Amino acid sequence: MSNVGAWAERFKSDLNGLRNYAYLVGGSVGRLVLSLAYFVSVANGLTVSDFGLFATASATGIVLSRIAGFGFVSPLYRVATVKPRLIGAYTLGLILAFALSLPIVAAVGAGFYAAVFAGDMALPAFAAIVAAEVLGWRLLEVVVIVNNGLGRFARGASLVVIGSGVRAVAALIFAGVSDHTLLSWALCYLASNLGLAAFAFIAFYPRQRLRFAPKLYLARWRDSVSVASAEVIFYLQSELDKLLVLSLGGPHVAGLYAILMRLVDLTALPIRSFTMMLVQKLMKTPQWLESWRIRWMIEGGIAAVSIGGLAALGGFLYLFPDALGRNVAGAGPLVLVALLVPAFRNLVEYQSELLYARGRTTMRALVLALVGLIKAGLLVVLLTSFDDEGTGWIVGLNALFLVLWLVSAAATYTAFDWDRGAKRRDLPGGLSPDPLPGE
Repeated sequence: MSNVGAWAERFKSDLNGLRNYAYLVGGSVGRLVLSLAYFVSVANGLTVSDFGLFATASATGIVLSRIAGFGFVSPLYRVATVKPRLIGAYTLGLILAFALSLPIVAAVGAGFYAAVFAGDMALPAFAAIVAAEVLGWRLLEVVVIVNNGLGRFARGASLVVIGSGVRAVAALIFAGVSDHTLLSWALCYLASNLGLAAFAFIAFYPRQRLRFAPKLYLARWRDSVSVASAEVIFYLQSELDKLLVLSLGGPHVAGLYAILMRLVDLTALPIRSFTMMLVQKLMKTPQWLESWRIRWMIEGGIAAVSIGGLAALGGFLYLFPDALGRNVAGAGPLVLVALLVPAFRNLVEYQSELLYARGRTTMRALVLALVGLIKAGLLVVLLTSFDDEGTGWIVGLNALFLVLWLVSAAATYTAFDWDRGAKRRDLPGGLSPDPLPGE
């Protein structure tokens, strides 16, 4: 009977895992459809140059949103997972950390504007786009993260789909009735994201009394800052390419590149749901990923899904080049040229989250910094070695991301093997449902 009971418990656990994954994938599929509608509307509602500026400013906002709150969303996720009665205390801690961080966010944002955007983009448009990411979408993410920590995956997935839907509607309205200027879209983007954040907290955030608990905050500040640093480095290396392309190639080349990478980004949506479940499993059973056979099976699966997704999209655009609009048609043929990029890109992101799950936040930050430096150097070489009108530099992106994957994999699994046999650490947070760059 004991064997039957153990089997029943295991079956129930597996069934719950499959159900939760289905919720996450369902949210990703819905988000994929809505994100595509949103992307097509914005990419064709703006000029190619303006879309490049918007995508780059949005990428900057995503980086800055990781400074906001000094990473305190990470311990908030953890208490939602293991001690939900403390959500009220940690929520107030996040509010205070967010308020303290905003002057730093503004100062760093001003530096980015002066260094990269000042000659091409009006300050009000840049400020509105950055504020939309920092004060809008990031706060919506906090609500999703807390719901996922509580095991309410259906609610979290629903909120992500609702958010993507609202932004898609805003993009459709912009494409249909506005004057199609970058400033008009920036203000529309800001209004939709702030409205989403307010709705998310009112309708989806757990109801608890806010409590001021400075001892709890002080006990977690090092972990929070460590996680925030790693996330800033991760997104900086992830979005640095857009900043470099804008600086070296100008707004038009930046626009073509942003369209291409936006199509590549679509392949990451189902991968992120899968990664979230793997990370949670690894948090509970640290020894699970010690087998090299399992490691390579998972990485091979991620690569296959990523390449297959982009190949399907590229084949569709080859047969129907104008299906996603005139501006996308210009970058559509480049999709198949960059066929390996999403595989290596998604694997680097996956390996970063593995280090996070094992509590190796310092190592994670170091690996991401190394990957970012290598990426920047290789990208400068590519952009300065090929004619802007050709696609040679797009072909070179495949080799560039291959190098990044090799570096990341070597460092990640070396850290895993060093850590073999160690006791499980006090883990400092959770995986966030990261927005897509330029969304």
